[in-house]
Amino acid sequence: IRLVSSSGKVNPAVPMDENNLIYRAIRMLKEEFHISQTVEAVLNKRIPVAAGMAGGSTDAAAALKGMNQLFHLQLTSEELCSRAVTLGADIPYCIKGGTALSEGIGEVLTELPPMPDCYILIAKPPVDVSTAFVYKNLKVDELVSHPDIDGMADAIRKQDLDGIIDRLENVLETVTIPHCPVIATIKETMMQAGAAGALMSGSGPTVFGIFREETVARKAEEIIRQAGLSDQVYVTVPRKPEG
Repeated sequence: IRLVSSSGKVNPAVPMDENNLIYRAIRMLKEEFHISQTVEAVLNKRIPVAAGMAGGSTDAAAALKGMNQLFHLQLTSEELCSRAVTLGADIPYCIKGGTALSEGIGEVLTELPPMPDCYILIAKPPVDVSTAFVYKNLKVDELVSHPDIDGMADAIRKQDLDGIIDRLENVLETVTIPHCPVIATIKETMMQAGAAGALMSGSGPTVFGIFREETVARKAEEIIRQAGLSDQVYVTVPRKPEG
């Protein structure tokens, strides 16, 4: 197995050996199906690294799907997901994509309608956060509130953007924000710049803000850049089903 970077440059936060999820995903299928050929994977990172955005999980999902096609393994999506969850809880979702409720340890996925139309501003501050550190320091018994998962899923089904925004909550902020206060600053900046809601993504440190108007989102992007809070700032939109 060879893992190379498409740009020729390697981010120090990205392992390019057996510790990379791409490598582990390829090795798992090579061993199971007795594949002797050398496999080379070219890594082209297009989202921030160590950002709480499941970047490594999407890479692993792509590797599993690629191996399935390349070697005609004829594994179904469900069969790929059952293997993927042994590598990481987010990988089954990344295999299926779209909008979904993830339960269990990541292997139970319930499809949901696409997110309502909106603009999403993503900003990763220049700090890295270890997911293991965040979960290790999460004090579940001390949490005073929990996300309204059922209400969130219902709001998505109803295409109720206000209902979605009202239910934005991430308990991991209780660990990551004290460790990286800039996260709170970015959230506050987004809200002051017109975001309808803002929240830390995953274990952080990336923050996303939901905007109703693209011009407002673009202005907020500029404000965050000029304030020096992040140089990895992007405006995007929820993905719609193809066709």
